[in-house]
Amino acid sequence: MAGLAGKTLFVTGASRGIGKAIALRAARDGANVVVAAKTTGPHPKLPGTIHTAAAEVEAAGGRALAVATDIRFEEQVRAAVDRAVEIFGGIDVLVNNASAISLTGTLRTEMKRYDLMQDINARGSFLCAKLCLPHLRRAENPHILSISPPLHLRADWFGPHAAYTLAKLAMSLWVLAWAEEFRAEGIAVNALWPRTVVATAAVQNLLGGDEVIRRSRRPEIVADAVYEILTRNSRSCTGNFFIDEDVLREAGVVDFTCYAVDPSVEPLGDFFVG
Repeated sequence: MAGLAGKTLFVTGASRGIGKAIALRAARDGANVVVAAKTTGPHPKLPGTIHTAAAEVEAAGGRALAVATDIRFEEQVRAAVDRAVEIFGGIDVLVNNASAISLTGTLRTEMKRYDLMQDINARGSFLCAKLCLPHLRRAENPHILSISPPLHLRADWFGPHAAYTLAKLAMSLWVLAWAEEFRAEGIAVNALWPRTVVATAAVQNLLGGDEVIRRSRRPEIVADAVYEILTRNSRSCTGNFFIDEDVLREAGVVDFTCYAVDPSVEPLGDFFVG
């Protein structure tokens, strides 16, 4: 398949981290990117806003539309989708990247955090797909890609942080369901997850700070794997639970040190992969 030039990507959580890296990789092809995220002003712990991300997209060679979007709210998602179609003429790709995380056990998980994870990860992903699908049906090579883990029911994945795992695997269950529901229409629906910890603000703030970051890979590894998936034929590439490293190995990458924060140390494996 051709690249992403002229394609329109609706990327949730695109103001920073993995979402922004995905947006920038597509921009280098000349794609249109809808930066759909909540952050409109500076945050003390989380650098980047929809406006700074949009500026980077345009500097990288793409066209950007920054839309303040909290995917918990249908009217905001609908307005963002409508604006994207108005500006770019349609939507070719939905990347369900936005996610809430709380790595807490059952007794330490406050219900407001439980609800937030369900509202963003599970419900928000469903809502974005529901509202993008009428436009994806008209696209030439339509894709839905969720940044969510392989669909395995493993007790050791659930035990330490049951509520978060449930919310993330809900995103993966949508992939399983939608791949079958829309197979005949040629809409690809896949999931992608990193083999190792990825250096993001969430990792910095929640998983151990600088030492964990040092043993992480940069978000660009996920973005490059996303690019490989989105440029495949949607009719023959659907229903997969991809791992970033595997996708890139298949594309011919043999040396992953370029993605390492610190190439001198072994990267930490992600707890959903092992």
